[in-house]
Amino acid sequence: MINILLPPFTREKAIAKVRLAEDSWNSRNPEHVSQSYTPDSRWRNRAEFLTGRREIIAFLHRKWAKELDYRLIKELWAFTDNRIAVRFAYEWHDDSGFWFRSYGNENWEFDANGLMRTRYASINDLPIRESDRKYHWPLGRRPDHYPGLSELGL
Repeated sequence: MINILLPPFTREKAIAKVRLAEDSWNSRNPEHVSQSYTPDSRWRNRAEFLTGRREIIAFLHRKWAKELDYRLIKELWAFTDNRIAVRFAYEWHDDSGFWFRSYGNENWEFDANGLMRTRYASINDLPIRESDRKYHWPLGRRPDHYPGLSELGL
């Protein structure tokens, strides 16, 4: 059986890799998420630059302390042998109860072991009313039957 975690990527493997990343981030467990990245992984997340798992874990702890009830959907945009581009949107609220939908794109590059060595993320936040939310599954993994970004018109 071909390991879906390892490059080179086919369309099927890239879609599976994107879903695994979505599932991991929806766990909101920084230590778990960090294991998908090389020990010296380099990130650009908005205007923040990170290097290594320790910085990734600290960043994710800060992120999910601010972005409450976080739910994410990722979708494959393009891929090559060891690179994947995704688009994503996630919904969250702050500690005052104001809701947001954050839209973005990520470019990923993987090492031969299937770990992400670079991640470049561009993200914009849109304030939304709670009644405009589209993500209504229980916290955690998005159910398989739940629509993706394209089906939701995002």
